Amino acid sequence: MAVEMLSYIDRKSPVHALSGATKLIAFLMWSSAAMLSYDTRVLLVLFVLSIYIFKISQVKIREIGFVLAFILAFLLLNNVAIYIFSPQEGVKIYGTSHVLIEIVSRYNLTLEQLFYQFNITLKYFVVIPAALLFIVTTHPSEFAASLNKIGVNYKIAYSVSLAFRYIPDIQREFRIIAQSQQARGIDLSRNEKVWKRVKNVSTIVFPLILSSLERIEVVSNAMELRGFGKNKKRSWYSEKPFKQRDYITIIIAVLLLVLSLLITFHDGSRFYNPFI
Repeated sequence: MAVEMLSYIDRKSPVHALSGATKLIAFLMWSSAAMLSYDTRVLLVLFVLSIYIFKISQVKIREIGFVLAFILAFLLLNNVAIYIFSPQEGVKIYGTSHVLIEIVSRYNLTLEQLFYQFNITLKYFVVIPAALLFIVTTHPSEFAASLNKIGVNYKIAYSVSLAFRYIPDIQREFRIIAQSQQARGIDLSRNEKVWKRVKNVSTIVFPLILSSLERIEVVSNAMELRGFGKNKKRSWYSEKPFKQRDYITIIIAVLLLVLSLLITFHDGSRFYNPFI
């Protein structure tokens, strides 16, 4: 059976043992540290820590391989776009210019531009593993409970939970419809040309939308019959109480954020400048 993308992966690991609220708070602290800082030293430390956390989570790279490949392709496209539209951004930021390859005027490749785009790439590598781990190690129901625990309205939290539950359902529905279409002689394999395959895949979209709408109607009717939204508050079956490891994790996450900000802004700039 094919591995479902961005669905909950059950493992016995320290990351899975944390409550959803703890993981959400830690992820917010972690991503804030990575996004606010352009200090290469801070980003490298966070990158090493993200690899370690990913390793102890026991989640295999192949289980999130497709999403990871898609994000890396987007990262490559983003780097190309940055160089095309702002090839001297690194020179403006660091105040020096060390030309490595002379091309044409403003498109000369500089060491500063490479260093600037290296930092941007590093940001992605710091945030992406944490984001993917948060999604695949947190059960949707527990995720909704964690959102509600930090103050998000439970209706919004439950909507987010349903969205994450739909991801594996839609994938399974897509495979079922695709197999049905192939049984009718519509080839979706690599034997067909790319544009032909795209056209054949488009025949799956319409029945997939119809089945998704039907499922949404069934779920919404069931929730309405059960009086969902009547009260201002609700309890959560999947909510995990805070334990010692949760408090320790939150403290470490806050300390990492504070330390990263202190190191980043100690000289009044977000950028670490090795060219001075």
